[in-house]
Amino acid sequence: MEIAEGKFDGGTFTARLNGHIDSSNAAKAEAALKELTAGKQIDNFVIDAENLEYISSAGLRVVLSFRKAYPKFKLVNVKSEVYEVFEMTGFTQMMEVEKAYKKVSVAGCEIIGEGKNGIVYRVSPDTIVKVYKNPDALDEIKNERELARKAFVNGIPTSISYDVVQVDGRFASMFEMLEADSISKKIKKEPQNIDEFAKASVGLLKKIHSVELKLGEMVDAKEDYLKRAQRLQESLAPEVYAKLCDLVKEIPQNNHIIHGDFHTKNQMFLKSTGELMLIDMDTLCLGDPVFDFGSLYNAYVGRALAEPGNSEAFLGISDEQAARFWEKTLEFYFETSDKEKLEEIQRRAMIVGQLRLMAKAIKSYKGTEAGERQIKSSKALLEDAVPKTSLLTLASL
Repeated sequence: MEIAEGKFDGGTFTARLNGHIDSSNAAKAEAALKELTAGKQIDNFVIDAENLEYISSAGLRVVLSFRKAYPKFKLVNVKSEVYEVFEMTGFTQMMEVEKAYKKVSVAGCEIIGEGKNGIVYRVSPDTIVKVYKNPDALDEIKNERELARKAFVNGIPTSISYDVVQVDGRFASMFEMLEADSISKKIKKEPQNIDEFAKASVGLLKKIHSVELKLGEMVDAKEDYLKRAQRLQESLAPEVYAKLCDLVKEIPQNNHIIHGDFHTKNQMFLKSTGELMLIDMDTLCLGDPVFDFGSLYNAYVGRALAEPGNSEAFLGISDEQAARFWEKTLEFYFETSDKEKLEEIQRRAMIVGQLRLMAKAIKSYKGTEAGERQIKSSKALLEDAVPKTSLLTLASL
């Protein structure tokens, strides 16, 4: 066992433990650490365990003694087999213990999907990895795993993460996913079959919408959209803003699952069976189908209104193909070709979708050329449609 020279920087002391720490050297290790810290004003005590191969109960007692001496104490880069010792003995409940994560490269890998929180790459014929945009994404990963588990046990076809890794310093989830093509890719290959792909997509969407959970098991979409709507107060005419909020508030409580980001790059046809599966589950919530159709409208139509060509950039298909997919999705889901009914459904979905787009632009890129263009486009559409609308719910249509 070796202790690399301790590093002291701005109140933080870091020491690296290498090799084994057991009854034969635990006392020596403790003495060496005390010598390195003597006379220093330490606010944070960090042990980097990247090269620690084994720790016995004697070594754990050394760790515990320093944890008692320094309340802000943590271990980082702990190998899986050593982490299991800390977890099994309850140390992970007493102190901060950060597991080391295997490093994976996505250089040259195909991007098969992208959502607001991450990018999905295929790293092998049977493995995909989702790289999270947030550098502190461990809580997001835990949340998505739980959402995916709930979906899976309720019959929604999706993969569940089996490992957490790091890609270029960011956290990522590994999933088993046999060779598959996204709907976007299938449309590119077989544009003549776009209507059939839309029908399959609707089948999956209906399966999602058929699952009912208890209130509180997932985020309530209506509450989320009411928070988004508040960002529009200074940008919309007062009477439009007030009515928009009322329309959202009047959407009936609905505890069925909605996906929240259901589009052609998040749906994959398995080559082996032809089954359609989902690859992005971090946006699952509960609510009226209108919230899903608002997101669908944005993906296939809404974004392209302010940014022509967006469908090619975002989905990998043309604006015309995206609009066709949207049209057939409405027809197949609501089982109608009644033009008046479809126009009403689209108007309600458009209001929810433009609310979301405008709120995002105000929060994230207001003042930029693209942001101001989106705000102006959404404002015009909402101020035209909201006064003409008495309901947003799609549950009864």
